[in-house]
Amino acid sequence: MIIVFMILALGIGLVYGMSSIELTALNMITENTDLVLYILMFSVGISIGMQRGIFSKIKEYHMKIFIIPIGIIVGSFVGGVICSLILEIPIGYGTAITSGLGWYSLAGVTISGLANVEMGSIAFMSNLMREMFSFILIPFLAVHFNYYTCIAPAGATSEDTTLPVMLKYTNEETVVLSVFNGVICSFMVPILISFCLNMV
Repeated sequence: MIIVFMILALGIGLVYGMSSIELTALNMITENTDLVLYILMFSVGISIGMQRGIFSKIKEYHMKIFIIPIGIIVGSFVGGVICSLILEIPIGYGTAITSGLGWYSLAGVTISGLANVEMGSIAFMSNLMREMFSFILIPFLAVHFNYYTCIAPAGATSEDTTLPVMLKYTNEETVVLSVFNGVICSFMVPILISFCLNMV
């Protein structure tokens, strides 16, 4: 159902963008992308603050809890380098796009502002597709591999939109790790994107 709403929202946005219709409220949003970015970051702060038991779990797992987010970040970075070479675009752009870690709204807005609209659009679509494929991949990975591998495709979304799928197909320990992974990845997204774009 989430995928349907995502595709529907994207489709409506495309139709609005291509049409000559002008709505003041929507124009205000498109003209103030920095404000949208700050609101998104504020919502991440709220999301992190609402995870009451996460700090006690960090103490329980110690440094081992960082293995999954580090693996996801490194894997995404390597994927960005490979895609850059295939598509013949600067490595900084390729790695910045994959550094969205599935957080399509933030990646699209940030890269559009710091680089250009074309790269921002690619970042938006690729990270949106990552999130959409996560809904399909998580059940498959849970059955054919192990629960920990389910966190990887979700990336930054493992603490919010893909969490219900995690709850359904994995166990309580994986869900805790999933939330922590999402918090770390979400925190790292703007840092990683800025770092990668500085390489261009």
